[in-house]
Amino acid sequence: MHIILASRSPRRIELLTQIQVSCTVMPADIDESVRLGELAEAYVQRLALEKAQAVRDSQTGADSDRLILAADTTVALNGEILGKPEDDTDAVRMLNKLSGTTHQVHTAIAICGYNCIMHAINTTQVTMKMLSETIIQDYVKSGEHRDKAGSYGIQGLAGAWIQRIDGSYSGVMGLPLYETAQLLSEMKEHNWHKKS
Repeated sequence: MHIILASRSPRRIELLTQIQVSCTVMPADIDESVRLGELAEAYVQRLALEKAQAVRDSQTGADSDRLILAADTTVALNGEILGKPEDDTDAVRMLNKLSGTTHQVHTAIAICGYNCIMHAINTTQVTMKMLSETIIQDYVKSGEHRDKAGSYGIQGLAGAWIQRIDGSYSGVMGLPLYETAQLLSEMKEHNWHKKS
């Protein structure tokens, strides 16, 4: 199966390959600001839908028949959304907050095509060990925190800090494979019924 991925995330491309889905990368350009009073689950679902719709609206010609998959991931702690860090100082602030906590990683996916849109959300509980200032500073110096929700990536150096996850490892990476495969299957079935 070949789809359009509304993201430039190398992790999402890699995860799609794992379930034998190839993709053309077309990142969506949308405003990712959190709305006043918006909860983390509603925030990621809105962004995934907006990204899918923005890419769909830009399609013409042969690509207009392809399925478009968009995803958005955020970290939440006690109701506070911890998105991508603005700079290194912001990353240090976030990592200090997450140190020694159990927090939530929410990843929403949206797939549009065949005149419909389907979406799902995955929430995983992640327990992180206590981090010393030295660990945090060294991690930020590595640059691995950049462009990652909550300022860390479980698939990199920060994987050694994670004591427990309750949920989807691939969801924490940015694309829950179970939900993605289910939606792609439902989309194919929807299209088959539409044609028959």
